[in-house]
Amino acid sequence: MRTDLAASYGEERLPRYTSYPTAPHFSPAIGADTYARWLSELPSNASASLYLHVPFCREMCWYCGCHTQIVRRDGLIAAYQRTLRSEIARVAETIGHRIKVEHIHFGGGTPTIMAPEAFAELMAAMRRAFFVLPSAEIAVEIDPRTLTAEMVEAMRLSGVNRASLGVQSFDPVVQRAINRVQSFEQTASVVDMLRRADIGGLNFDLIYGLPHQTVASCLDTARRSLELAPARFSVFGYAHVPDFKKHQRMINEDHLPDGLARHDQACAIANALKEAGYVQIGLDHFARPDDAMAVALGQGTLRRNFQGYTTDQGEVLLGFGASAIGHLPQGYVQNEVQIGAYARSIADGRLATAKGYGLTDDDRLRADIIERIMCEFGADLADICARHGAEPEAILRSASRLKPLISDGVVRLDAGRLAVASDSRFLVRSVAAAFDAHLDPGKQLHSRAV
Repeated sequence: MRTDLAASYGEERLPRYTSYPTAPHFSPAIGADTYARWLSELPSNASASLYLHVPFCREMCWYCGCHTQIVRRDGLIAAYQRTLRSEIARVAETIGHRIKVEHIHFGGGTPTIMAPEAFAELMAAMRRAFFVLPSAEIAVEIDPRTLTAEMVEAMRLSGVNRASLGVQSFDPVVQRAINRVQSFEQTASVVDMLRRADIGGLNFDLIYGLPHQTVASCLDTARRSLELAPARFSVFGYAHVPDFKKHQRMINEDHLPDGLARHDQACAIANALKEAGYVQIGLDHFARPDDAMAVALGQGTLRRNFQGYTTDQGEVLLGFGASAIGHLPQGYVQNEVQIGAYARSIADGRLATAKGYGLTDDDRLRADIIERIMCEFGADLADICARHGAEPEAILRSASRLKPLISDGVVRLDAGRLAVASDSRFLVRSVAAAFDAHLDPGKQLHSRAV
């Protein structure tokens, strides 16, 4: 790994490219009427993935970048669940036929904050509205500090087969600094409960770049996590954006590691996981060699969406809940972010779309290039451009940010094939950004490149 490059590029603020164009470019010009038309145009043989956003937690983790709020009263959660069911019915009615579903993902917030019976009712509503395939992956994000045995049983009966556990760090000093105290024993107990319920597809989320974190504490967290042998890891760099997430002001910036220290932490975690036999998947995921995600990487079918790297091959993602984002062949849509505005839209019998983006041919071309770079650390520009009826020379002329990356040895370009150097892969977002026609480097909307 080249620390000179980490110093040169590491402080730049860049998207994670879970979509292209990215969400800051969505516009109110795309509203509920447009979304309804896009839904009605879906063919009868289309298949979809569903994302359900549950924006509630019992307490705020100060590093959090999600759309969520703290609730003490379960009545608010129950009302929200009823609104979700109404939205599901409204979207299904607008589509006009029972679309196939291959993936369901519950995100948050803390989806398991719902009552077990409410979760079961929500799953039943989705099965009524859509044809959820028997082989569908059904995943739920979990806070191990609050998960109950009753909720695990409801998940089992509802067909959940994958769970993502927030771990972040096992260092008690770091945990206190981010307001998330979670012992190894708590996490191990939840892992045991899930496995006994035959929910065996386990993912762990780790974070580097947190206050007081060191290489040693990151390694200790990685090694202790490995004792529990999850199928996958997601390893993210903390994005400190206190202007947008006010609660992050509770974190003392003087205690945050700089770009070089973040780079060292990321490398230490990655090396520990790879030494344990996990395959690195793109920038920040790791999987066992026999896991479906590692297989997809080997077959060249790995994709990227709002949940990060995925095996999902579908072109339709239906988002439900406040702030949820959907993706259709025509473009992106996002629901009202505020829970009240979202609920009022659904109560009035409307879709809750607040903004979106209609894709152009140039967007689709650049999205394909960026996705391959993010997934495979390279792209066959000649092949991708040929499929889109474009010229590689034209796309390269527009990628002025690529020139210094080539000069610095980060990127090799040969006969229309672009490849990120093996010692520079931590800068893959910088390479992807070279093809981003919408990027405004002056805006601090995103996390550090390293």
